[in-house]
Parts: sequence; C-alpha cells; structure tokens
Amino acid sequence: MATSHSLSDSSRFCFLSKSSSFYFPLKPFLNPPLSLHFPLKPLLSIPKRRELSRAYGAVATDSTQPTIATQHDVAESSQPKQKLKKVILPTNESSQRLLRIRHTCAHVMAMAVQKLYPDAKVTIGPWIDNGFYYDFDMEPLTDKDLKRIKKEMDRIIGRNLPLVREEVTRHEAQRRIMAMNEPYKMEILESIKEEPITIYHIGDEWWDLCAGPHVETTGKINRKAVELESVAGAYWRGDEKKPVLQRIYGTAWENEEQLKAYLHFKEESKRRDHRRIGQDLDLFSIQEDAGGGLVFWHPKGAIVRHIIEDSWKKTHIGHGYDLLYTPHVAKADLWKISGHLDFYRENMYDQMKIEDELYQLRPMNCPYHILVYQRKLHSYRDFPIRVAELGTVYRYELSGSLHGLFRVRGFTQDDAHIFCLEDQIKDEIRGVLDLTEEILLQFGFNKYEVNLSTRPEKAVGDDDIWEKATSALKDALDDKGWSYQIDEGGGAFYGPKIDLKIEDALGRKWQCSTIQVDFNLPQRFDITYVDSNSEKKRPIMIHRAVLGSLERFFGVLIEHYAGDFPLWLSPIQARVLPVTDTQLVYCNEVTRKLKANGIRAEVSHGERLPKLIRNAEKQKIPLMAVVGPKEVETETVTVRSRFGGELGTIKIDDFVCRIKSAIENGISI
Repeated sequence: MATSHSLSDSSRFCFLSKSSSFYFPLKPFLNPPLSLHFPLKPLLSIPKRRELSRAYGAVATDSTQPTIATQHDVAESSQPKQKLKKVILPTNESSQRLLRIRHTCAHVMAMAVQKLYPDAKVTIGPWIDNGFYYDFDMEPLTDKDLKRIKKEMDRIIGRNLPLVREEVTRHEAQRRIMAMNEPYKMEILESIKEEPITIYHIGDEWWDLCAGPHVETTGKINRKAVELESVAGAYWRGDEKKPVLQRIYGTAWENEEQLKAYLHFKEESKRRDHRRIGQDLDLFSIQEDAGGGLVFWHPKGAIVRHIIEDSWKKTHIGHGYDLLYTPHVAKADLWKISGHLDFYRENMYDQMKIEDELYQLRPMNCPYHILVYQRKLHSYRDFPIRVAELGTVYRYELSGSLHGLFRVRGFTQDDAHIFCLEDQIKDEIRGVLDLTEEILLQFGFNKYEVNLSTRPEKAVGDDDIWEKATSALKDALDDKGWSYQIDEGGGAFYGPKIDLKIEDALGRKWQCSTIQVDFNLPQRFDITYVDSNSEKKRPIMIHRAVLGSLERFFGVLIEHYAGDFPLWLSPIQARVLPVTDTQLVYCNEVTRKLKANGIRAEVSHGERLPKLIRNAEKQKIPLMAVVGPKEVETETVTVRSRFGGELGTIKIDDFVCRIKSAIENGISI
C-alpha cells in the first residue's frame, strides 16, 4: 500500500510513495475486452475450480523482479495488424533517474507558479507514483492557468539551470524564510529535527527547503515528457480546520514514449471508472439525501453481490468455517475492552445513549466473534475453531476522502477469525492461502503481490510467540510456493501479518486479502481454553479477509472487467428482443423458460430492433435472443453474443443447454 514519510524523517518534504506497478495494454480492447488477459476461466463448480487451480494456479509475483512487479510491458499499436511495440514503464523504485526528474519537476513547477503569481505561497512538493504535485496558497486556478504554468516550466527547463544543494544553519534558514514572507516554509522548518538544514536552488533565482534528490540541471528534464494534469483543493496538513490550498498535479517520465503510454493508460482507467460504469449500468448509487459514503445496491448490482456472497459462503463452509451474523451496534464498554476507543476513536462514529447506557456502531467485527467464542469453556480438542461473517461495519471518513465504492463510511467485510493452538498456526495459514486462491481465481484474479510484515519496535507478546508465528507464516508461504517480500518491522503491534494485492486487467495492484496473527485481543478479553493437563491456556487468534470489503471488491471487479462481466457473473445474462410487438407473447414464453432454468433473462420491447440491440450493447448484456415471425413458427431464437458474435438460429432447449453449460464452466458463448 502507498505510504508516505512524515516531515520529520530523512526525506523531509519529499514524501516517498511506494508505487504500484502497472501493466498498460495499449492494444485495445476487443470483445470481450479482457479476453487476452485471462487464460484462467472463472468457474462455479468447486471441484472444477480446484482442478483448474492445479492446472493453471495463481502466480504470486516477486516485486524484486523488475520484469514482473516493478515494471511491465506496454503493448502499443495504431494498426491492429501491426507488430506490437513494447514500452517499459519504470517506477520510482526501479529508476532513480525518474524519481529525480519528478522531484525536480515539482520544484520547477513551483518556481514557474511564483514567477507568474508572485503572491503565491509555497508549501510542499513531493514526487508521487506517476509524477509530482505542489501545494500553493493562492487564488483558484483554471485549466487555462495550467497551460500558462506549463509554458513557463518549459522556459525554465530550456534554460538548463543548475540544481545546487546548500547546507545552512537553522538560524540562517529562518532569516531567509522571514525575508521572503513564506509562513508555510517556516512551519515546515520547525518540523525538521535534523541539522544542518538543506536547501536546493534552481540557478540563483529560486530555492526551497529540501533533502533531494534532484537532477543536475533543468535541461536533464525532457519537457515533452512532462504534463500538468489537474488542480484540486487540499487542506494544509490534511486538516479541514486549516486553509484550503491549490494542489497542482503533474506527470513526468523519462521520454515521450513513456508519457504517451501513461496517458493511454489514464484514458483506459477513465473508461473503466466504476463510478461512471455503475451509473451507466444502474448497479449502485451514493444517495446524498441519505449521507455520503453510504452505498445503495440497485437490483443489478445486488444480483452480483448475491452471487459473490453465495459463492463466498459455500466456499467457506466447504473449508470448515461456521457462519455468523452479529449486531451492528454494541455497548461502548465492548470497544473499551478491545482498545478501539483508545486507538481508533477518530475513525468511529459518536456514541448514542439508549436507556442511560452508551452504545457504539461497530467499526470492526472481531470483538463480536470473541464474545461468541467466550460463550462456553473450550478444550484443546475443539481447535481449530473457524468463524466467518459478512459483517457490515461503519467508519468515519472525511467527506473529501470519499471515493465511489473504494472509500465509504459503511461497508461489508468478508471477515473471519480462527482460534487455534500454537502448533496449528502454519496449517491454518496454509489453509487460508488455499481458500484465498480458490476464491480469487473464481473472479479472474491470478496474479498477486504478497508481503510478509514482521515484528515492529513496539509490540505486545513474548519474543518466543512472535518468532513461532512469523516462522509459521513464512513456512506456509514457502509451502504454497508463492514469492513474497518481507517488510521488516512492518507488522501490527499485535502480531505479524501477510498482505496480498491482486493485479487487475491494467496491472494495478489492489490491497485485498490480509492474514493477521493477534496476540493482543486474546489477552484483552482474557480468552482461554483447557489444555491436556487441565490447565488454562490462551489460544492464538488469526484475523483474515479474502475480498477485503464487498463494496471495494465490487468496484475493483467493475474496473477489472470494464463492466463487461463474464456470463456467470453478469446481472442479466440474456435479453430477448422481438422484431415487432406481435412476437411479444412468444418472447415472454422464452424468457419464462430461461428463468425456470436459473438463467437471468428479461424481455425488452417498445423500440425498433436496431435500437433494442444498441441498448443491449450499451448495457453490456452478454446474449441477445432476437425473435421474428420465423423464430415463432420454428420455436427458435436467433442469438447474438456480445463475446462470440452471431451464433445463428437455435432451438430454445439447445439455447438453454448451451447457456447452462457455459455458466457451469465459466465460459462465454
């Protein structure tokens, strides 16, 4: 996941973001648009899924391998039949030169802004995953202003001005900042703990507090590989009580070819935006009358959710989990015991008073599952105990941070907890990895980035149990054969963890599955079991989620498939279209037969046939069954597949059989 360093650490104002690697398919996007990217078929039948998993398997990419995880091929072609040209898009981690270019671009942009707008005050200007940004206290900017700023940047780049590093005392830095009347720089200076203070100059015309790194001269930047993308409002220090600044985002690359590839990727990302597709296909909405960040699942979206939930439950039951349903609220004291009120209060909603007692909307499901465990005394013979729940939780998020299905205030976690003995940890973790692979393969995800996070400096639990748990996680990953990175000291204070990011059709990485060993909550709730010597011992608790949250996972699915869901997952699998309304009675009979066989079908009429076909295409309906007088007479339908083109005239029973077979095998027809 993206992380940034605070102003007080060694990178100072240069917030280092760990970038996700991208696969940018510039060769477009056929029907099905993702067919070239998925050799793996998503299947419904669990035995068939397992058989396919053995045949293909999932790939856990090693982000230390630049050809897989830190840089990806970009296929580009203006003519479909031309030989594809590959462009390697580097990341900040894989190219120190690119990182220096982006950081220098931020400074060049700030210099350009202050040349054009002398009253603008600068704040911070870090490099980010795909470029850079800088925050300014100034008048609101427009797209026209961005063009002016870019022209000024080009002039500065063309002058080939040197980037010069200077070390000064804190007192000298204060004197210079006061002379320039830059209040934000003064606040930044106060947050820097190290000495001496470092400054970077562009020629002898502009400077800023900075620890670097930069290119030697502005001429090292290819001005044709730089573009200013947008401007947005941003609170100073992210605090809504502080001034709103103008944040200018830019992108920068080593050459024009890379910029072109990135811009194509950006357009494709825009085309796949789940918010737009969700509206176009009537899948979900955020109703402001009800409140921001609260998701309304419309009938079509709800059908997809039902399919996800049903498959999730069947798979978990097959893996030995017991399903739970628990309340959405609890007494506030429960969250005091769990520690959430001490460590998580800013993300929790205010408490409500009911009959002189305080209650709290749940931000997590874990304490509930512990209460279920505590309902009776357990023996060592009972373990492992696995419980799972699709539990809706509520977390406070600033309105400015809400983003479609990806950042919401109420969401449903696919949550589960395992209570086990120390010597069962490895087998249980391996079981979770197998279950995770099985579920994700169903939805077409077979490339993962895996990270193992170890004990941080401050942690609960003895050294011995940390060592055993961490070794168990490593052994399980090694048994699975997945490559992984170790994040030394990156674990939670309560235990080591495994995080898994799935790779979508554009190569973007999404934090999805997580497995966390917890030594804290068992201690806080004082949960125990009776061992073989009739002594009370504390069990190991494992938290795990596969999809993360249904809302976020659905958003990823929408963008992964660009709304073109595979047949088995599509909310409407077949639409029956009459040539004229005189065939409507027969169309209704066909639809009833499809529905009776478990096929999601509907009739659409009232328009001319070409318009009905266009509407079905816009709605990304996989199958269209056209009915005219001849089809009524012969009891057939003429089938048009979104994925396979014209399939000809088919008997109704044959049509039903072909659809059922395709759904069962997770393929299109």
